[in-house]
Amino acid sequence: MPAAAPAEPPAAPVLADDGTPLPKKLARAMLVRRLRAAGLVAPLLAFLLAAFIVPVGAFLGQGVHDDTYAANMPESAPLLQAWDAASPPSEALAAALARDLIAARAARTIGRVATRLNRQRAGLRSLLTSTARKARRLQAPYLPALAALHRGWSEPETWRALKVAAAPYTPAYLAVALDFRYEADGGFRRQDEGRRIHLPLLLRTLWISLLVTLACLALGYPVAYLLAGLPPARANLLLILVLLPFWTSILARTTSWIAMLQGEGVLNDLFVTFGLTADAERFSMIYNRTGTLVAMTHILLPFMVLPLYSMMRSIPPAYVRAAKSLGATPWVAFWRVYAPQTVPGIGAGAMLVFLLAIGYYITPALVGGQDGQMISNLIDFHMRSSLNWPLAAALGAVLLAVVLFFYWLFDRLVGVERMRFH
Repeated sequence: MPAAAPAEPPAAPVLADDGTPLPKKLARAMLVRRLRAAGLVAPLLAFLLAAFIVPVGAFLGQGVHDDTYAANMPESAPLLQAWDAASPPSEALAAALARDLIAARAARTIGRVATRLNRQRAGLRSLLTSTARKARRLQAPYLPALAALHRGWSEPETWRALKVAAAPYTPAYLAVALDFRYEADGGFRRQDEGRRIHLPLLLRTLWISLLVTLACLALGYPVAYLLAGLPPARANLLLILVLLPFWTSILARTTSWIAMLQGEGVLNDLFVTFGLTADAERFSMIYNRTGTLVAMTHILLPFMVLPLYSMMRSIPPAYVRAAKSLGATPWVAFWRVYAPQTVPGIGAGAMLVFLLAIGYYITPALVGGQDGQMISNLIDFHMRSSLNWPLAAALGAVLLAVVLFFYWLFDRLVGVERMRFH
């Protein structure tokens, strides 16, 4: 038999200049690059975390967390949570409530508890504060004593409202933000027709945002098309006029529309001058939905023009010329060849304008009146006037969910990857 061929010696490892194995050297270099990149991004991430994510998360958390009752009424809160809300309240629960009322009034926290209960059911603030003032005179049995003190304690709905308020985590505020009412049995009921204000206001906000987006598209597309077809020097000069509003305060631009649109304003003077209306029949276009639409369209128009102009500048003019040379009319060449290539710019501009319009506050507050108010104005009202921060947080959470839904819908229909700036 022939002798077996000798085994080949193992290949020597490839070494770097300093004698380190090359794979190890490459892995170390990649680690250094990752750490350097992380170090460059770390300040921005820390800023976003401290100035945006944590505050917004803490604020939205108030929409489902309210421990005002549980923290200030520690004896009755667990008994209320364990109560089935169907059977009559027990004597032990009534006794615990009486002790909590005495302690809360001594600690001067009864006002906060009463405010929390009044948000759940109107009229409970006066019931709780008046009972707390006389709680020291209560004697067993406490259930009849409470009922004798105020007839509200004989109503089951009062105790059920206490049960809902006693839970530190509750969907009650989210339910109110959607025009529902969270019941003590864990169910949801629609609010009475006269109290359904949040969903109509949300629908009005979406409708105004959609109209502003369409108006910006109708006005911005021809402007961007004109800019894209001009020589760069002239286009840059006209682009300055588009960017000029960015150099002016939003407050100044909004208040200027008050002088333009009011009954004695510039537009009405022009209407009278040209005979479009009589001097005695002047009409106001301010403090209503018309004023909101006009002012918001003016302010948000550059956010539509810039993405469209950026997209149109990247489309070679030879495409349209080639279509015309093959027999297409100018309209067919524009509609079949040019317009489809601007869809990413339309999507980018529409998304910017729509999402900015949903959260607009100062413009509707100044020129909207009652008919032009949006949901952001209601959130501001609950934060600064009624001080109902949990409801404001719940409304903010609903608005955020709506924005995320439209972002998802845009991604499904158009594709976020197509929304690019050239």
